[in-house]
This record gives sequence, structure tokens and C-alpha cells, in this order.
Amino acid sequence: MTPEGKVKAEIKKLLKIHGVWFYMPVQNGYGKVGIPDFICCFNGKFLAIEAKAPGKELLLTPNQRNVLEDIGNHGGETLVVSGNTDALIAFIVASRMGR
Repeated sequence: MTPEGKVKAEIKKLLKIHGVWFYMPVQNGYGKVGIPDFICCFNGKFLAIEAKAPGKELLLTPNQRNVLEDIGNHGGETLVVSGNTDALIAFIVASRMGR
């Protein structure tokens, strides 16, 4: 498994454990360019997650940056996860508390 694949597996495990609805768009050339790896909804909050290999969190493509920015501009939450899942856990906890 690739380093990014390991990060995706850890994200998927956490989302399932905490009951977060999620979808992983298949990148096949027909979808939206730059779409994040995970599209999630939890307690009425929209979350998009881009997974990166550890140390590669700043290497977003311009399309990925644009899509994450667009989601944020429309009130959605976005995360780039590259091995440390603390921000994802914080989102889940805050969502449970109604924040």
C-alpha cells in the first residue's frame, strides 16, 4: 500500500468508527477535476477531505486548492490529512457538540 493509501485507510477507519457518512469519488476522467478524496456529512455539516502522504500536505494541485477553497466559500469544512488525524477527530468531536 502506498503512503497515501495508508492515510486513506486510516481516514476511512475513523469515519466508519464515528458513524460519519462518506463517499470516495472515483477518479476516472469523467468527474470534477480536483474533487477531494472524501466527501462527508456528519451532524448536518459538510466536510471534504484531501488525503496526502505524510510530508506532502502542502503539495496540493491548483485544481485541488481551487475546489477546497470553493467548498469553504460555500460554508463547507475542508481538511488536508497527511497522517496526523487530529484535525479530523477535532471536527468529529466539535460536530457532536453542535459547533
